[in-house]
Amino acid sequence: MRRTGSLVAAAALLAVSTPVWASVAPAPAAQVSGQAAAPAIQAAPVSQLINEVDIPYTKFTLDNGLTVLVHEDHKAPVVAVSVWYNVGSKDEPAGKTGFAHLFEHLMFGGSENAPGSYFTPMRNMGATDMNGTTYFDRTNYFETVPTPALEQALFMESDRMGYMLGAISQETLDLQRGVVQNEKRQGDNQPYGLNQYKQLEALFPEGHPYRHSTIGSMADLDAASMQTVRDWFTSNYGPNNAVLVLAGDITPAKARELTDKYFGPIAKGPVNNPAQAPVPTLSAPLSETTHDRVSNAQVEVSWAVPGMLDPDSVPLSVAASVLGGLASSRLDNELVRGEQTAVSASAGNSAFHRVGIFEMSATIKPGEDPAAVEARMREILNGLIADGPTQDEINRVVTQYASRRIQGLEQVGGFGGKATALAEGQLYAGDPEFYKKQLAAYAAVTPAQVKAAMQKWLTRPAYTLTTLPGQREAYQEAAAAPSGANRTPAPEIERKPRMPKPEIGQVANVDFPAVERTRLSNGMEVIYAQRDATPTTKIALDFDAGLAADDRSKLGLQTLMLDLMDEGTRTLNATQLAEAQEALGATITTGATMDSSVVQLSAVTPNLKPSVDLMAEVVRNPAFAPAELERLRATRLSRIAAERTQPAALASRALPELMYGPNSPYGRPFSGNGDEASVKAITDADIRADYAKWIRPDNAKLFVVSDRPLAELTPILDSAFGQWVPPASAKAVKDFSAPIPAATPKIVLIDRPQSPQSYIMGGEVLGLSGTDDLLVLNAANNVLGNDFLSRINSDLRETKSWSYGVNASVNPFAGRVPYLVTAPVQADKTGPAIEALNQQFNDFLSGGKGVTPEELQRTINGNTRRLAGSYETSAAVLGAMRSNALLGRPDDYPETIAARTNALTAVQLDAAAKAAIDPSKFVWVVVGDASVVKPQLDALGIPVEVRAAAPAAQ
Repeated sequence: MRRTGSLVAAAALLAVSTPVWASVAPAPAAQVSGQAAAPAIQAAPVSQLINEVDIPYTKFTLDNGLTVLVHEDHKAPVVAVSVWYNVGSKDEPAGKTGFAHLFEHLMFGGSENAPGSYFTPMRNMGATDMNGTTYFDRTNYFETVPTPALEQALFMESDRMGYMLGAISQETLDLQRGVVQNEKRQGDNQPYGLNQYKQLEALFPEGHPYRHSTIGSMADLDAASMQTVRDWFTSNYGPNNAVLVLAGDITPAKARELTDKYFGPIAKGPVNNPAQAPVPTLSAPLSETTHDRVSNAQVEVSWAVPGMLDPDSVPLSVAASVLGGLASSRLDNELVRGEQTAVSASAGNSAFHRVGIFEMSATIKPGEDPAAVEARMREILNGLIADGPTQDEINRVVTQYASRRIQGLEQVGGFGGKATALAEGQLYAGDPEFYKKQLAAYAAVTPAQVKAAMQKWLTRPAYTLTTLPGQREAYQEAAAAPSGANRTPAPEIERKPRMPKPEIGQVANVDFPAVERTRLSNGMEVIYAQRDATPTTKIALDFDAGLAADDRSKLGLQTLMLDLMDEGTRTLNATQLAEAQEALGATITTGATMDSSVVQLSAVTPNLKPSVDLMAEVVRNPAFAPAELERLRATRLSRIAAERTQPAALASRALPELMYGPNSPYGRPFSGNGDEASVKAITDADIRADYAKWIRPDNAKLFVVSDRPLAELTPILDSAFGQWVPPASAKAVKDFSAPIPAATPKIVLIDRPQSPQSYIMGGEVLGLSGTDDLLVLNAANNVLGNDFLSRINSDLRETKSWSYGVNASVNPFAGRVPYLVTAPVQADKTGPAIEALNQQFNDFLSGGKGVTPEELQRTINGNTRRLAGSYETSAAVLGAMRSNALLGRPDDYPETIAARTNALTAVQLDAAAKAAIDPSKFVWVVVGDASVVKPQLDALGIPVEVRAAAPAAQ
């Protein structure tokens, strides 16, 4: 439940006051040999975009000090509830690191008048975007609920604010301690996963509030006692230390009535005055080299800088974007596209409340010298410090972020919606409109100000961390859990009963936007829906191709071809193409699922026509420059090498072939990256042939969600795509004739030494296709595997605390679908975890422990009530339209779900699961330390095959 970004910093990068009239500069001749002249890109004034960034609100304070912010937005019958507490990991004293985050978990475990997991009532009320997060400066809890469920949501949030202590037991503390420690293992187990600890300890001196990570240390988590946990709650979780935001289908008057009712009786608590934290300066440059089981060396250079309230924060954020945040950034242009000594490069300014961290990093291309790349990074930075950015660079930074903020305004809650912007401003600056002050700062920022801020802060000594491939340093594990007899029991706290929990009103069925269809001049179908909450347009051009289109001998060809499409056209090289998107506030991406390939556009509607024209240029006129192919080939090989160091990627590379066999179009790595041999063998001719075979107008459908009507959009789309003539050859058809081999239960153990956690992935190919009606099976699997409250997650996480999260899902391929189980577990519980999973499956499917009445009702309630919040955004509507087309569903499929779900019975759910899922046929892949894990697996009685993480020869 951790987050690692600063939404306030991101939200701020929004505005300049002058129009952007961007003309794409000519590319160097060496890069565009044979290209036509680059067209001018004319964008709407940025001021026109900035005028759309507004979140009207009402503010009031209850007698107990709770600050309430209300934003009225009736576009959907949902309300976002967001509670922000003014306490984070920077407020933790020595010896109690990780307490803020641990308590965040405890507050999901039940309160005095709502005992048991909070996920149960939240699931029942149809909550979406539900989560809790902790970071240096705050702890928050949020959910978006149907309007008739709002009172119950407020009861739940107020109960854990004012009526919590009596519900915290030693058992709950021990359970959530284990879950948090597995969350820590899961993060630490990733490549470069230990680097953050080194960075914080280097940049901040002993005793500094930001010196330790939010997740804390294993030793401090081990030491957490009932008394210290209760003291933490009493000191920090009073209403006068919190901000409540209600955003959505509610009026200020109703909000006042409900908050008085549910939060008003809660007594004030102590006021937390957030820890003061000066910006430290290193006495001298500090360099450190570490080793990790990584594929590529990495160099990170960082400085402690001022926090978000300092006037230099905005200029530093602009500098970071110019240096390494834009797609056309200086680090990208020089190190990745130009010299090609790095496979990726980035820079960012993480602006926290009191301090920030400015960082630039590069992942080194194999064979290159990390020290030489570091020197070039510093040269590029020093050039920017000496001369400052250009006004054009600043304009592109601002336009791109303005576009993203406008699109973010569609969402009332979640991680980055309107509620978040208001809450952060109030919590950190005492002003819900702090985002507007940041807008004003961006509107006024000049190259000279950016230059001055860099000269002031980035000429100080820096901390440089170089990570080299090798054996990872020793890992600190948790202590053995003491028995209950050895724990000092805390005195019982009397529960404080209050009013009954309110009932949930009648939730209306979702009103999915009407879907319209038309065709362009060349016959290409357009599938359209209108959403007018924000002036934005999203377009997806889907091709019937995908990863399944690759020949076995050319795995990775489809995705490599797609990657090349947005790395230059006949008129724009890669840098120019990136600059053109930034100037328009547009984002063009390419990608592939197993069954389809897609080019997507996200645009602000004032710049729609030039954005669509740019998308058409990418689709219809890719350059496929040989030099770009070689650069992306090297990047792809590095990506594959990186996959062989990542637990989840290793498993998803191995399992598909084990289930589907090597000849099935689905029997290849789910990432689509291919393997080393195939990527090395792909030629320029292969790329062009693959494009001609699959990227053609008669193999495509155009999906559009926009605030503008279809009649207005059709001429724009027709101008860009209507004259695109398909080739005379017949369309290609994917070959699914290869039989799927009979299941042979086995365990493939991929040896990844020094892993504190094992990644378990297993499954089978079901006798069903994605085009079949899977509603009943998916409902049954909500109970069994695909829900926080599912049997397997409840067992391994909420009962045994062996994992941070376990899941089983029916994956919606158009053809034969796989049933996939994923379970990252602590290394010493790997064998028992598979045994426990099999026990849960067998109990459910054949042991007489089918769906209970409570589980049935929870599933029906959750799957119907959550529909109200499921299609709040244009992206969600676009995704539903695309899925409906792929799987042969009617356009109004979302509106049919509620009635069908309400009619389900436990007998139907049991029968669907039993007919489809057979755990005796599961094939398992386990990624972990074989020296620890193999004896556990041998004890299961299933054949075990051990493999190395990397192939013998590459």
